[in-house]
Amino acid sequence: METVLKIDDINVYYGSIHAIKGISFDVKKGEIVTLIGANGAGKSTTLNTIAGLLNSHTGSIQFMGENLGKQAAHKIVSKGLALVPEGRRIFLQMTVQENLEMGAYTRKGDISADLEKVYGYFPRLKERYKQVAGTLSGGEQQMLAMGRALMSRPQVIMLDEPSMGLAPILVEEIFNIIRNLHEHGTTILLVEQNAQAALSVADRGYVMETGKIVLSGTGEELLDSPEIKKAYLGG
Repeated sequence: METVLKIDDINVYYGSIHAIKGISFDVKKGEIVTLIGANGAGKSTTLNTIAGLLNSHTGSIQFMGENLGKQAAHKIVSKGLALVPEGRRIFLQMTVQENLEMGAYTRKGDISADLEKVYGYFPRLKERYKQVAGTLSGGEQQMLAMGRALMSRPQVIMLDEPSMGLAPILVEEIFNIIRNLHEHGTTILLVEQNAQAALSVADRGYVMETGKIVLSGTGEELLDSPEIKKAYLGG
């Protein structure tokens, strides 16, 4: 399979704090790859660095064979790499449809077909397309954040803690949507504290601790790992 995203030896600092310590990994076309680990392990920092919101002091981030270097975040989105941030960060005062239209800001031309495609993934959003986003439930807001990212027609979509703060039944619904996106060929880089859910959908996973990758394998291998069961799955 073609490698679409390759991270090589990145080091990220917050002032004097060394948050990401020389990590390297890759994502192949059509895969779900997950980063799991405890809160503060560096998972979100990794995604924000790939998205151009933070800079690495070393190494490289290559997307579709191009070194992203220190390109601006909006340029990275226009190349086909979209981030659904932790906390959703939707436009609360805008309607559902206005939020989705904002997701296509890097593109020109008619977006009606893209809207229909997103509404196909998220029928609940279609029912509420005129509703002000701030009045949606937490699960619906997460769907809207994912739908907004899909409007940019990404080659890779990065999901940062999509299940955070959601009731178990909504977590299951969000992960069913992730499976559906995967089945339709979407490449996904997933950051999740819910290791069980993440590894259940992932082709491959990487375990992060204090800014380093300490373990990697297929989703199945990591789910079966005694070390992972003890640390993250309550086994």
